[in-house]
Amino acid sequence: MTSAAICSEVIDAGSVFVVTPVFKAAVIEVCKRRDVCVIAGALTPTEIFMACEAGADVVKVFPAKAMGGAAYLRMVHEPLPHIPLTPTGGVTLESLADYFKAGVPFVGAGGDLVNKKAIDSGDAGAITERARQYVAAIRAARNP
Repeated sequence: MTSAAICSEVIDAGSVFVVTPVFKAAVIEVCKRRDVCVIAGALTPTEIFMACEAGADVVKVFPAKAMGGAAYLRMVHEPLPHIPLTPTGGVTLESLADYFKAGVPFVGAGGDLVNKKAIDSGDAGAITERARQYVAAIRAARNP
């Protein structure tokens, strides 16, 4: 979400949270004014700090894997421990435990969770099974 006007429309339609791909202060402002959770996208420590200062509830770090994965989030979290960070971009079933060890409240998974081949073939069972695997892995990571 990069438009304050569209942000208002999705909130009017019933959205209880908004996710942005990048830091966009106007979208965060609409969400705060409307009491809607906003997960703001950012990458660099400066962008992450600006998103937090603007009122983001959580900062979505994208693309986390390309920046070094959990190690990058851990390094950013050290001087900015008050900012909740969540990774997206390259999160896998195998890497998610490392992100939770780095202190994230949750992860965002895409391609590894919802496989394009399974979608194209209409294999809902494969998608459901992968989701079950993620739920089990997240539970294990959060409660070692």
